Amino acid sequence: MISYLEFEKPVAALEARIAELRAASQGEDVDISAELKRLEAKSADLLVNTYKALTPWQKTQVARHPARPHFSDYVEMVFDDFVPLGGDRHFGEDEAILGGFATLRGRKIMLIGHEKGRDTQSRIRHNFGMGKPEGYRKAIRLMDIAGRFGLPVVTLVDTSGAFPGIEAEERGQAEAIARSTEACLALPTPMIATIVGEGGSGGAVALASAERVLMLEHAVYSVISPEGCASILWRTAEKAPQAAEAMKVTAQDLAELGVIDRIVGEPIGGAHRDAAATAQALGDALEEELDALSGKSAKQLRRIREDRFLRIGEHKPRREKRRSGT
Repeated sequence: MISYLEFEKPVAALEARIAELRAASQGEDVDISAELKRLEAKSADLLVNTYKALTPWQKTQVARHPARPHFSDYVEMVFDDFVPLGGDRHFGEDEAILGGFATLRGRKIMLIGHEKGRDTQSRIRHNFGMGKPEGYRKAIRLMDIAGRFGLPVVTLVDTSGAFPGIEAEERGQAEAIARSTEACLALPTPMIATIVGEGGSGGAVALASAERVLMLEHAVYSVISPEGCASILWRTAEKAPQAAEAMKVTAQDLAELGVIDRIVGEPIGGAHRDAAATAQALGDALEEELDALSGKSAKQLRRIREDRFLRIGEHKPRREKRRSGT
């Protein structure tokens, strides 16, 4: 059963009406096929028009949808032969960040990503995708293995941010995030990062400092959550929609600004409505990007990363048009 978001209420009402008509027609000799067809077409058009005009705040809600595919879902639908590797060899295991060897359409890779969990029990076990220092140190270890064995690295980013608890700070959260970011930038093999849901703050950047950064169509990527930004600027989280608009959190805005390199399309209604189609599109995009990067030397790859990140935020003076007659 689909869980509808607040802005999807008109669609929910139509689909409920369709379900009622189908239930009422069971065992009856009344032909309502024409009415059902009309309502289904109306519902489909409404869904298309709704998702064509999503605001940044509505996209944030879609990115957080409880049924949106997570790391474990993509492992099953996109990759083969996944062999998970655990532990950071310093403190312990962090189930918010998972990783291991995998195969993408015949190509051996190292796969790393955030896992939020599906139900209450699994969300608690995975800490809602909020990585701790040991999770980022595990990612560093896996990237080191990938470098030594010449494996491309693919990361799937989906976190509201790194875990902010006292115990994480005691174990060196900031240092672990910085080291993970450094490991991404120094990697001698190709690296592709994809924001599949939320990309929040340094907890996301630590796994997304790649030469190619992709985003799913309705994912969001920002330095702070819209609620956090609103709480700082306006002293109330109720201004989150305005903050999301100002922060340019959407894939479309970030592609225009040069923060990401490619948008991967989602089915109408978001990835949660058709996870298989989303997985197919993601697999196609990753395969194309890895093909484009194959054969490049470690020096070339590092230069690509250096150049792309130095270009972000670069000031380009606007040239004034010359007045006619001057």
